[in-house]
Amino acid sequence: MHAITIPEPGGPEALVWDEVPDPVPGEGEVLVEVVASAVNRADVLQRQGFYNPPPGASPYPGLECSGRIAALGPGISGWAVGDEVCALLAGGGYAEKVAVPAGQLLPVPEGVDLVRAAALPEVACTVWSNVFMISHLRPGETLLVHGGSSGIGTMAIQLAKAVGATVAVTAGSKEKLERCAELGADILINYREQDFVAEIEQATDGAGADVILDNMGAKYLDRNVRSLAVNGRLAIIGMQGGVKAELNIGLLLGKRAAISATSLRARPLGEKASIVAAVREHVWPLLAAGRVRPVVDRELPMSEAGAAHRVVEESGHVGKVLLVVR
Repeated sequence: MHAITIPEPGGPEALVWDEVPDPVPGEGEVLVEVVASAVNRADVLQRQGFYNPPPGASPYPGLECSGRIAALGPGISGWAVGDEVCALLAGGGYAEKVAVPAGQLLPVPEGVDLVRAAALPEVACTVWSNVFMISHLRPGETLLVHGGSSGIGTMAIQLAKAVGATVAVTAGSKEKLERCAELGADILINYREQDFVAEIEQATDGAGADVILDNMGAKYLDRNVRSLAVNGRLAIIGMQGGVKAELNIGLLLGKRAAISATSLRARPLGEKASIVAAVREHVWPLLAAGRVRPVVDRELPMSEAGAAHRVVEESGHVGKVLLVVR
């Protein structure tokens, strides 16, 4: 088969479409013939040499894919060769085939085509686990999403609206904010021109955001805590703004607030399977009903992964950038 390899870390040109050995599904795994994958920030970090796959995972980038089951490993039940699926991966999505633990498989949702299904697993699992399983967003509460036009952001907006929450987003342009509004965002904040702390305070009559989904990390830590409501929950899922910052514990105590920080890729198989099962139970019916949809900015051939990485690094996209096997 062919896969995107990284002979040496570097820029987008470091991604090489090359012939590699076929994966073999092990106990509890299936072999998926990949139709499409999607570009995530973690893939960019891996290409640069900063985010290696966990032990035992495929060395190739790609944290999600869609395709058809080509073979079953030992101990598999409930799936059949030919089933159309999408999957959460620890790596290996940028390839023509990938071995996937059965607990990380999802059927392609009703009403979603096979290619666009590749845009769903990583964002759905990240948002559902952080915003709902950990932070327990409830109807009537306010969610602040940083990077509202990203893949994560576009999914978070839709899921939060589906459960009856008010959604605030930050984004860097009028055009991106307009796209967020089309998905249901209520409070639109241009982080290049506005102070999100002041905007959230004004929009909530001083109450603050009940849940904040943050991809920035250190740069936003103090301002996020200041934006939280009493009993608020801050979920940190990225470090685009650095890794170290001072925390005002007195402010946190005064708000009786909580901070969680998670990553998805290196979690144990059992934890990933629990998240995937929850997504199938709660998110898949919303997709089938048309209340939530994948947001795809563009599709590029898998062999042009370098060009796709440039798009993501320049942040000119809204939603997901897909890589299609052709």
